[in-house]
Amino acid sequence: MEPRPIVHIELPSADAAATEKFYNELFGWTFEHAGPPYNYTMFQAGNTSGGLMPPEQAKPGEIYVYIQSDDVDADAERIRAAGGKIVQERMDIPNMGSLIVFEDPTGNKLALWQAAQQG
Repeated sequence: MEPRPIVHIELPSADAAATEKFYNELFGWTFEHAGPPYNYTMFQAGNTSGGLMPPEQAKPGEIYVYIQSDDVDADAERIRAAGGKIVQERMDIPNMGSLIVFEDPTGNKLALWQAAQQG
């Protein structure tokens, strides 16, 4: 099996402006705001993209690492069979892709991302 890349990271942030300023000044990350309905801030950190989550979605310290998936549904079954737990069922984001959040057997939360088919 080929190792799967990490394709996205999400950081919780109660103050997006302060978070942006910190990471931009420290590491040169760039930020882009998505408007409604998402109200989400994306960032580019070298070869990895990421986003800032509002505090109602994750507590400080709950950093989500997204691993590439070609089929989140099949991977969800593999996670369950391996002793993991799905903590957020499949969520589809129109024109972008699908994700699930899971917990490994030791309690770490990670996510899978399946990009939408571009046609």
